[in-house]
Amino acid sequence: MTTAGERFAVALVNKDGAAVSGLLGDAVDFQALTPGRHWQADSGQAATAIIFGQWFGPGVDIAGLCSVATGQVAGRGHVCYRLRVRSGGSDYLVEQQAYYDTDGPRISWIRILCSGYRLVLDDTAVDAR
Repeated sequence: MTTAGERFAVALVNKDGAAVSGLLGDAVDFQALTPGRHWQADSGQAATAIIFGQWFGPGVDIAGLCSVATGQVAGRGHVCYRLRVRSGGSDYLVEQQAYYDTDGPRISWIRILCSGYRLVLDDTAVDAR
């Protein structure tokens, strides 16, 4: 059985906005921290607009999911995923850590911390943990 966090990571790598929005639901307490900004949204649609409009927009190709790990912290879900991204002719790694609560099958509260786009200089860094 996959967790909501795993489903979120897979929907993100597939750039499936409908799946991300549906997983987050109509009302979600979404906050995220990227290297240059703090982001907030109160709906799945608004959070999806941030994710695919600002972070991984039309000019960004998410080439694949390099790794995903899940767990729980006293009942709160945790997922860590690493993406291979191509933008502007260069390859990058992006890692995000997320903690979340669910209300049934949907995520109702989520906090994401992002590494930012990290330039891949050699492929040994892609799967290193």
